[in-house]
Amino acid sequence: MATYSRQLLSGSTSGTPIPVAATATPGTLLHTAIAGASAYDEVYLWVSNVTGSAATLTVEWGGVSDPGSHMTKAYSIAANSPPIAIATGQVLNGGLLVRAFSGTASALNVTGYVNRIQ
Repeated sequence: MATYSRQLLSGSTSGTPIPVAATATPGTLLHTAIAGASAYDEVYLWVSNVTGSAATLTVEWGGVSDPGSHMTKAYSIAANSPPIAIATGQVLNGGLLVRAFSGTASALNVTGYVNRIQ
């Protein structure tokens, strides 16, 4: 029988928002998925823009190839936005990385969690 446990994003400190500082690939580390192939992380991400200007978001999902590893590419996030859902339970394992970059350094903050299923 599978067990579920809620985990913080590995790129976060105590669950605090992760500022997207990177402006190009490879992006700012958001999460490292569980290693192996028999368990997986169900990932939930929200992004908010904490500045007065729109900013773009690219989420790299498990790799950095363009466009094959992009969950979103140059997605425009409105100025002063509330949290917007970006990943809504997509799964990843194998120790792969979830990263993000923006056209504007530190304009976007990412929050979220994973449900680890083992």
